[in-house]
Amino acid sequence: MKNIIALGGSTSKKSINKALAVYAASQLKNVDLTVLDLNDFQLPLYSVDIELEEGMPSETKRLNAAFDKADGFVVSLAEHNGAYTAAFKNAFDWLSRINGKVWREKPVLLMATSPGARGGLTVLEIAAGRFPYMGAQIAGQFSLPSFFDNFKEEAVVEGELKADLFAQIDLFQKAIDL
Repeated sequence: MKNIIALGGSTSKKSINKALAVYAASQLKNVDLTVLDLNDFQLPLYSVDIELEEGMPSETKRLNAAFDKADGFVVSLAEHNGAYTAAFKNAFDWLSRINGKVWREKPVLLMATSPGARGGLTVLEIAAGRFPYMGAQIAGQFSLPSFFDNFKEEAVVEGELKADLFAQIDLFQKAIDL
């Protein structure tokens, strides 16, 4: 069985991106799913000075160890002011100091959602452009607009969006099954 990490790029306790990532990942077949919550990793704000003076934080090493075990990633990114959340960017920065190929040359199902009509498209575009340089094999992309209208009872309910998501999940499933 493949080890898959589901991650919402937010520290919100009611993260809609975590909900989307877990929902999508739960549709996969023959996987061991690990749900990572950024709240479970207390990372200092990245600074080269901290790294030089104190070394790599133990929480970064723990997060990195989880990434090392993954055969693929289902990531849904929250968008703050058109970019990654500060918490996600901080974790991403710390992880890149251990392994510049943060995503380990593994398949990534890249998603975003928001309460708004664009569904996090800006952060999705940023990540789709950046993540391959950091070792992501983008195996699918999906944006869910108007989260609270289109995601109810822990599932995508709008027909076309659901069909698009499941098509992206199928692409990711094929990539991890190779």
